Amino acid sequence: MGVSIFSKPMRGAKTYTLMQNPNITLIKLNQENLTELVEFSRTTFEISYSKDNTRENMDRYLNSVFCEDQLGKELMNEHSEFYFTKYNDETAGYIKINTGNAQTDFKEPIGMELERIYVLDKFQGKKIGGQMIDFTVLEAEKRGLEYVWLGVWQINTRAINFYKRNGFEIVGTHPFKMGDEVQTDYIMKRKVKDISPPLKIEGL
Repeated sequence: MGVSIFSKPMRGAKTYTLMQNPNITLIKLNQENLTELVEFSRTTFEISYSKDNTRENMDRYLNSVFCEDQLGKELMNEHSEFYFTKYNDETAGYIKINTGNAQTDFKEPIGMELERIYVLDKFQGKKIGGQMIDFTVLEAEKRGLEYVWLGVWQINTRAINFYKRNGFEIVGTHPFKMGDEVQTDYIMKRKVKDISPPLKIEGL
């Protein structure tokens, strides 16, 4: 499956340019971006997890979680937000953040969940993932929240180490259903801190 690349900002989208690297921007998504979001979500999940899961379980998960009906509902949820991360106008990754009852665990009013964070392989090594985390933590701080948390598969050592380098620590576990298999995710949490330099917000 191919990955859609946007050559210009999407109409009506709010764009956030990271001062640490002006080549990186985050664009908040809406219903107009649903088709591209479905395609990109399926592609990044397939790349990340297909080698460690059966084809049957992958297909069940992809078809239930990354379909237009489900992602359309999530885009309409006022407590969930999606952002494409662009590097020099190419879509390099995306994040999904949740607050309140949209969180998949905890659901505390003082927390923000980073439910999904993906960067395509061709953009690895450009510090995009770390700056996506910085953006998320800053969003939590702006909203008066106290921590950001996420779930990560316990066998994904590379991701666990990445999150530890970015200030997260393991605080527990919870189950993750992949088709007919129940896997275990570590729950990792990071307290909100000030980020310097700040983000520049360009409203388009």
